[in-house]
Amino acid sequence: MPVLDTTFRLMRFGVALLVFMALQVQAQAQQPQADTANKIRVVIANSGVFEYFKTDSGSYNKFVTDVVLYQGTDTLYCDSLYQFIESKKLEAFGAVRVAQMGGTEATCSYLRYTSDKRVAYMTGDVTLTDGKNRLWCEELTYDLASKTGNYNRHGTLQSDSTTVTSTSGVYNVNTHESRFIGNVVVTDPQYKITSKELGYNTETKMQTFYDYSVVTSDSGRSVLSTRKGTYDTKNVIARFTGHSSIWNDGQYIEADSMHYDKTSGYGFAIGNVISIDTTQHATIYCGRADYFRKKRVLWAILKPVVELATGKDTFYMRADTFYSAPMIRVPGKAFVMPVDTAGIIKDSTQVSSVSTVPVDSARVPAVRVSTDLISDNQKGKSRKKKPAVDTVAIAVPEVVTVPDSMWAIPVAKYRMEDFVRDTAQHSVVIKATEQPKRTKKKQERQLPADTTTNTAAADTTAPIFFSGYHHVKIFSDSMQALCDSVCFTRSDSVVRMIYNPIAWSRGSQITGDTILMQLDSNSVRCMYVPDNSFVVSRSGPEQAQLYDQVQGKTLTAFFRDNTVSKMIVTPDAESIYFSKDDAGAYLGVNEAKSVLMHVYFGDQKISKIKFVKDVQQTMSPLEKVDIPNLRLSRFKWLYESRPKSKAELFE
Repeated sequence: MPVLDTTFRLMRFGVALLVFMALQVQAQAQQPQADTANKIRVVIANSGVFEYFKTDSGSYNKFVTDVVLYQGTDTLYCDSLYQFIESKKLEAFGAVRVAQMGGTEATCSYLRYTSDKRVAYMTGDVTLTDGKNRLWCEELTYDLASKTGNYNRHGTLQSDSTTVTSTSGVYNVNTHESRFIGNVVVTDPQYKITSKELGYNTETKMQTFYDYSVVTSDSGRSVLSTRKGTYDTKNVIARFTGHSSIWNDGQYIEADSMHYDKTSGYGFAIGNVISIDTTQHATIYCGRADYFRKKRVLWAILKPVVELATGKDTFYMRADTFYSAPMIRVPGKAFVMPVDTAGIIKDSTQVSSVSTVPVDSARVPAVRVSTDLISDNQKGKSRKKKPAVDTVAIAVPEVVTVPDSMWAIPVAKYRMEDFVRDTAQHSVVIKATEQPKRTKKKQERQLPADTTTNTAAADTTAPIFFSGYHHVKIFSDSMQALCDSVCFTRSDSVVRMIYNPIAWSRGSQITGDTILMQLDSNSVRCMYVPDNSFVVSRSGPEQAQLYDQVQGKTLTAFFRDNTVSKMIVTPDAESIYFSKDDAGAYLGVNEAKSVLMHVYFGDQKISKIKFVKDVQQTMSPLEKVDIPNLRLSRFKWLYESRPKSKAELFE
């Protein structure tokens, strides 16, 4: 019996060997020009079974038990195999495994393979791995030549700690590139991405967005959304070339294209930019914005407009350039309005120290903020007794204290025009025309604090200020204004307008060397002009050229219901006022001078003037005065320059 069994095994092995040799000869005869890598060798391991069948549709070979198939450097393992000779197709069943050089391996329960094209269709618990990254799905079409797999019935790619799932996708083992379409979800310990279509490189960790995508990180404090662009998850750099937005811990910005480097905190946005600071209730619209997150600095150019929400009213400011940054803490001092020795508000970016508004005590009896005046002008029916003339208080905003902390506006050493940008490297450098300071030892040029090389974080508790430079326009329902430069500090809600400022409130126009407005939840609360103040309103029709005028050194205006209700002008106060009777008929023109004037308003015009101390006045009939030349020395009527609407600021 042992001899017969041995003889039987040898005979079976001999038959298998003859069939194998016949297949080799047949394959070579059919493809004489084929590359040797495409030749098929079928080896039956152990005591497998081989059968040959011939049908009307063609002939095929059947291999059962521990089948191994070789094609070049690729190896197929399975429990059973059908080889269709004419169509050059194979079907494998059972524990199917495809092994390739480099450690690439695919497994499934069923495989259909076209040998001349080297393309396999796999189904049933499909996995594809290169030893480091793993893809699994229910169905996969795998190209063994390019090592590219396609699936259309949901799949998952695992790469280190990152997992990507999608409805369909393509994964290339050689290039490490993948593309996912439909319900894409990327899960990582550092972030999460949802997308309609996404590309991902498992080696570089680069995400490429082809459709709407959202990146969430920092436990939801940072949210990026885009329709087109890339996100370098390894270096945390986003480059979005389609309309995109970034929400980062209270800061929101959107634009047509954006770049953001989270490590350095530097980013820029171009085209239809909208930047919102929820803590400051401020929104910036512009053509380009550059943002330094760690320094909390923002530059806005290309028709920038700042929107300040102040409760019932909203202020809009337009300038050539806007700069936003945190104020600095001044130990032991309260925050004060930055002024020079002449009492003129400086450009806020040039202030390096703090000082108080100077007051000429010989000309002004007393200077303090009067609660009596505030009560009289803002509480309506509630009226308190006026103080005596020698103790009249004028609302000079001498010192404005910020609760629990003291802040001042810092010096801005550089402006945007001092920088040039390397668009390839997305970096910021000083222009070559500026000579850097050098010590005896050769050293690298030091960049200003606002560049990406300085990653020191700013004080997150510091209040923010906004500075606007050149051709400033301001619009709100209660106030419109023009000036060359403006600064707004949220801590005290003061707007400082400098260099030829003009402000309009209803029917009144106010000018001076500098104008300060303090806002509250009901828009403008009060206004202060520290020098060369002038206010004018038209009395009567335009062709009559009748203008009520008041001028002096300083002017303090109080507002009620978004309209000027009262002004205090002192010293060297002068006025030209067209007086009327109760029926509205003109009585004449009153010309007066005084140390101090109280100017009252009604129906958006000057209704009454009260003179205090050293009064000189004359009343003349209208027919006896030269009305066209009846003007104070600072007279100018600039109504045509007044911003007419919010839309004008966005033109």
